[in-house]
Amino acid sequence: MNYLDRFLSVEPTQKTRLQLLGATCMFLASKMKETIPLTAEKLCIYTDNSVRPSELLKMELLVLNKLKWDLASVTPHDFIEHFLSKLPIQPASRQTLLKHAQTFVALCATDVKFIANPPSMIAAGSVAAAIQGLHLKSMDNAMSSQKLTDLLAQVIRSDPDCLRACQEQIESLLETSLRQAQQQAVSTETKSMEEDVDLSCTPTDVRDINI
Repeated sequence: MNYLDRFLSVEPTQKTRLQLLGATCMFLASKMKETIPLTAEKLCIYTDNSVRPSELLKMELLVLNKLKWDLASVTPHDFIEHFLSKLPIQPASRQTLLKHAQTFVALCATDVKFIANPPSMIAAGSVAAAIQGLHLKSMDNAMSSQKLTDLLAQVIRSDPDCLRACQEQIESLLETSLRQAQQQAVSTETKSMEEDVDLSCTPTDVRDINI
């Protein structure tokens, strides 16, 4: 997403080429982060063969050129474990907290409102929202909501009010996502029930008709 946003900010791109661009950014990210990166052929298969390997490799050079080969990008994920090491969290809860914070970071990547926030701010807000959601603050009296915000704000050299606003945005985004998921589940269940009713009303007996 970092490569994609940065590329789109400097290069006008047609909608028909967005899938190619997305595949290319994933191709580059896998080379930077994975020990066994994705192959061009596999990514083309994932696009239902709407992209050819030669197009992908050509687009790769264009993206690298526009990003000036600066691929060592800092993302919110780079800060999470550092923040966790600063907090009085029990080791048993650390892994759960890490997963929740990473989920919030991924959720923020889907909302344009967070694009102006620095990665450290999103990571700190995600950690604070995860602790709030898991009620881990009750495990240690020294980790009240106010003190937690102040501590993380001090770590990232930010104003506590800005961090608190970011955390509230993340919590609001989570509530909206959960509400949409529930509505979709109810809609699917209702549709399934209507189909069952239609099937139950279908005549199952066959009668001979003499003409």
